[in-house]
Amino acid sequence: MPKPAYTSPDLLRAATDVLAGLRREDPRLLLSAADAEHLAPGVVAWLERDLTPTAVRKALADDLPMEPLIRPAAFLAHRLTAKLPPLPPYRAPEQPSPVRHPLRNCDTCDHAYRGPDPHHCPGCASAGVGSGAPDTGTDKPSLAEQGRP
Repeated sequence: MPKPAYTSPDLLRAATDVLAGLRREDPRLLLSAADAEHLAPGVVAWLERDLTPTAVRKALADDLPMEPLIRPAAFLAHRLTAKLPPLPPYRAPEQPSPVRHPLRNCDTCDHAYRGPDPHHCPGCASAGVGSGAPDTGTDKPSLAEQGRP
């Protein structure tokens, strides 16, 4: 039976749920708790291959033989091994997208800019203009900064 590369409690729980749900697909696939626990790592190996629980359930329960299933756990163990899909192709982790600051107007020179400082463009900030202005955390100047009471 296939072995998972990594077993987490969440994956094991999902695998057990898949196995428990098989009896809804076909009553002959009723498993004991011990059988489900034994087969769960094989289902985890499938889930690690980017298959959804629904796809795994479908692969295990579709095209069942017409004859009675005497040992459903052994039948499922065989299917878990014989129908195991290949590993998905390696994909490099995606790089996080760069931070894009909103377009703002500098409070000092009124030029448009994109930057982390909500009040001053990089030119005015590096020149020290308005560096003592408190950052209110908003893009709008306070009423006191606008000269209003």
